[in-house]
Amino acid sequence: MSDWLTTLITPTPAEGYDLAVKLARVTIKMTQPDAEVRAKLRPEYAEDADALIAVSQVVATHFATVAAANGYWRQP
Repeated sequence: MSDWLTTLITPTPAEGYDLAVKLARVTIKMTQPDAEVRAKLRPEYAEDADALIAVSQVVATHFATVAAANGYWRQP
């Protein structure tokens, strides 16, 4: 496992969302480290509405975590 994630703190909500997407993508790479297998599976879920909704839910969960860590980007 790499040490790419050092903080959940981001300057803006947009950067927080980008971090949430990266968290989801890294999870997939860690779960299935073989790039060829991931590429082979992609067509199966790329047209599956339920799979795409599930991905969106995962990113939303990560974004909620990042947002909470950033105090929802509110000023004190």
